[in-house]
Amino acid sequence: MDMDFKQLAVAIKAIAEEKNLPEDTVKEVVEQALAAAYRRDYGDREQEVRVTMNLNTGEVDAYVAKEVVERIGDGDYEISLSDAKVMKKDVKIGDMIELHEKVENFGRVAAQTAKQVILQRLREAEREIVMAEYEDKIGTVINAVVSRVEGNIVRIDLGKAQGIMPRSEQIQGERYYPGQRLKVFLKDVERGFRGPQLVVSRGNTQFVEWLFRSEVPEMESGAVEIKGIAREAGVRSKIAVASNVPGVDPVGTFVGGHGTRVNAVMSEIGEQEKIDIVVWSDNTVEYIMNALSPTRVDRVELDDNTKKARVIVPEDQLSIAIGKSGQNVRLASKLSGYDIDIEADKPRAAAPEVEAAEGVVQTTELPKIPKLKRKSDLENSLLEAIEEHGE
Repeated sequence: MDMDFKQLAVAIKAIAEEKNLPEDTVKEVVEQALAAAYRRDYGDREQEVRVTMNLNTGEVDAYVAKEVVERIGDGDYEISLSDAKVMKKDVKIGDMIELHEKVENFGRVAAQTAKQVILQRLREAEREIVMAEYEDKIGTVINAVVSRVEGNIVRIDLGKAQGIMPRSEQIQGERYYPGQRLKVFLKDVERGFRGPQLVVSRGNTQFVEWLFRSEVPEMESGAVEIKGIAREAGVRSKIAVASNVPGVDPVGTFVGGHGTRVNAVMSEIGEQEKIDIVVWSDNTVEYIMNALSPTRVDRVELDDNTKKARVIVPEDQLSIAIGKSGQNVRLASKLSGYDIDIEADKPRAAAPEVEAAEGVVQTTELPKIPKLKRKSDLENSLLEAIEEHGE
């Protein structure tokens, strides 16, 4: 006997327990594989065959669907009306009827094919069940371990499933190595030709938001909230926060006493990434000024139609406003949603005091200062004064 059905039935139960799969799912996979094996050994590959298996006894039954016809043309697909009426009295021409066949054995090739199909389908079923479990966790941060690094892709072990972290989802400058424990944001479940695949991230804005959520309990109560995040992972982030309770300082709440809360987030994403926390405002001008922090802004000119903003800053604040490689203004633009153009407010020269009359400019004259006399002249003047007094 090339395939021991009783042994297969025992294996099915063991696989269901080991893989934590529903027994019905495993049974369905095996029955589909046995139907394929039956078509190979006893029928035609295009036949409609249904196979059932009793997991207690190991008995296998096949049911071949055939069309009821007046005269048989192809015995693999058709059955005569007279033969069909023996099985079912009210059957009519054109009906489909299932013929029961007892299966005792499969040939070596069919048995090997069935085993391969069973293993492949079980892997697919296991993956689908795991993915269904993780679909509920999309949008959350979970603990993970780096399993291996393959070029720009990092393979992540999530426990019951494997995930990938592409280069675009990594933190710039962060190094990964097998066995490394880290937190990741479960971004999505992608379904490709190789089956479903979990995509995780450490470089997106939601990851930072979730880290703050775990450090700032006031977010759960709704006292404070994050209104927007602009991030260049591994370099700098700007976070706009707001308070929903009068008297509560949103920035101070997120920073924490002695910076404990913001430092806890920075320790997870890396100390090299700086975090600016600014106050959100529904006044666009004020919001842009806050977003450019720590720059001192003179004035903001808005064009709401083109979503552009012209920001004037003191000349000594120009480099601060732009930031290293344009980073500060770029993040402020992302945060505010406006294309920001920074300009320096150059100091104006003081104008002289003038009086204008009938088109003539008159300059106010300053009083004349007498020239100082030389030392010899002073001595002569003094001698002349003495002589005059002596006379």
